[in-house]
Amino acid sequence: MSAPRLVLVHRRTQLEELLAEHSTIAAVEFFLSTRGQDVVPLVAADEAQQRALAEAANAVPLEWRQAVVERSQLSRFLFEPDDVVVVVGQDGLVANVAKYLGSQVVLGISPGRPGLLCGHGVADVKRFLSGSAEFRVGERQMVEVRVDDGQTITALNEIFVGDRSHQSARYSLAVAGRAEEQSSSGLIVGTGTGATGWLASLWMQTRPGFELPAVDSADLAYFVREAWPSPVTGTSLVAGLVAQDDEVRVRAQSSLVAFGDGIERDHLRIEWGQELTLRRASRTLHLIDRSI
Repeated sequence: MSAPRLVLVHRRTQLEELLAEHSTIAAVEFFLSTRGQDVVPLVAADEAQQRALAEAANAVPLEWRQAVVERSQLSRFLFEPDDVVVVVGQDGLVANVAKYLGSQVVLGISPGRPGLLCGHGVADVKRFLSGSAEFRVGERQMVEVRVDDGQTITALNEIFVGDRSHQSARYSLAVAGRAEEQSSSGLIVGTGTGATGWLASLWMQTRPGFELPAVDSADLAYFVREAWPSPVTGTSLVAGLVAQDDEVRVRAQSSLVAFGDGIERDHLRIEWGQELTLRRASRTLHLIDRSI
């Protein structure tokens, strides 16, 4: 039986991205100065992340194995069932990694200001691994879209369905026993975790007569952006909650795409006449929420 493994997940800092483009710190400084910006905050953020990664790695027991994965490598990395995943960065990185996981537990570490998903400090890595403190592991509902040809995507926050060029999308929508032909800027179906992001913005714009799902809820909510009324398209199904055993069905009447958690480059292509179903995913994210 192999030793347990801790997987550190991170993404390149803004400084690293600029260095990849401009090669030297002096060139980065000059580039930023031409835009009235200073390199100092980027250096500080980079140092904070490198320090957090080093401290997290040093907290791993000697008998454990370790792996370090940058965000761009996630689609090619093979997670093991018993991995402990430590995400070092901002909340969005947890969403990036969630769709590649099964039952593995995730600890979100913020090198700077705590977030909603990366709310721990690096000291919690050692506390969790050593068992010196008890932690609550919460389950976060995920959402999935499945096309009738077998394509599928799973997301932690939300899934968007719309036109490839973000023009008007034409489709038929069916939910909760009702159906409607629509032309809109797209459909979003999200989770309780997503209710703190894009869903919250849509809710504040429309003020529908329901509350968004709580972060630990299994409920989903849907919103239609800018539905256009016409003799053949309606606007009566533009927002709502998705009941426990219900789902949202869409039949494309134009070329559409579907993507999750804002990662547009990782999308599904849907052609005219194809049907897709949006519903609760069968798996959840196991997130270490807080100490008890």
